[in-house]
Amino acid sequence: MQPQQQSLIYLHIAVLLFGGTALFAKLIGLNALDITVYRTAIAGMAIFAMLYFQKKQIKLNKPKDYLIALFLGVAVGLHWVTYFAGMQMAGVTIGMLAFFSYPVMTVFLEPLFNKSKPQAKDIISAAVVVMGIYLLVPSADLGDDVTIGVITGIVSALFFSIRNITHKRYFSQYGGPQTMFYQTLVASLMLCAFIEVPVYEVSDHDLILIAVAGIIFTATPHSLFAASLKHLSAATAGLISCLQPLYGTILAIVIIHERPTLMTLLGGALIVSAACFETWSITKKARQ
Repeated sequence: MQPQQQSLIYLHIAVLLFGGTALFAKLIGLNALDITVYRTAIAGMAIFAMLYFQKKQIKLNKPKDYLIALFLGVAVGLHWVTYFAGMQMAGVTIGMLAFFSYPVMTVFLEPLFNKSKPQAKDIISAAVVVMGIYLLVPSADLGDDVTIGVITGIVSALFFSIRNITHKRYFSQYGGPQTMFYQTLVASLMLCAFIEVPVYEVSDHDLILIAVAGIIFTATPHSLFAASLKHLSAATAGLISCLQPLYGTILAIVIIHERPTLMTLLGGALIVSAACFETWSITKKARQ
């Protein structure tokens, strides 16, 4: 098998596992914050073990990088809590689609760092995403769980966009596993003081699912994603990552029997199309 083909398989497996992460919001009988704490703790230990046994660097190069790692960990911790909360309220499919507004959101946040203005095509993409989100929301009633779930998913996308922009500008010199080790460590420590169910009260069933979520659906896909970039372009990785909502929706249908409505599918198609377009546009611009 050619290295490019193997990397492509790694990438698809990673994106499939990323999509499957959302299922644990429904499968684990804990609130979003508790799931995040235990998942990140296990993922952090798994990534640390991998780095240690592979004899890869764990320490950061400069003291100021630890402050950046702290900020990234806070951002990703808040992202994961709101991510799981959105799934629990709105369902896996709707929550994931609302979160996937982040590529377009990133396009509008980056100019704040670069002191530039969004282009017309970006405004059109944003309008498409807004229309897609409108189709996801069943009503304007803030008492409706699905509506609150969509809003929470958008907040999750905001934190994820901030994390990505900060990582790209100040932390891109580090590899994926090394970066994720510090982010999972900070996220777990930051949120552990707020858990409602201590670990000794978590059922064996939930502990097994948390271990699966932390090791197989967090540490493993991040490692596979990083490995795939050795032989694939960032454009390929970005575009294939847009399949995450599709994989997540299929898994939700098969495993937890969630049935998205036609309006959800139409709204999702608009959001994912805009995300794919912006990802393609950004990578094309980077090549020039």
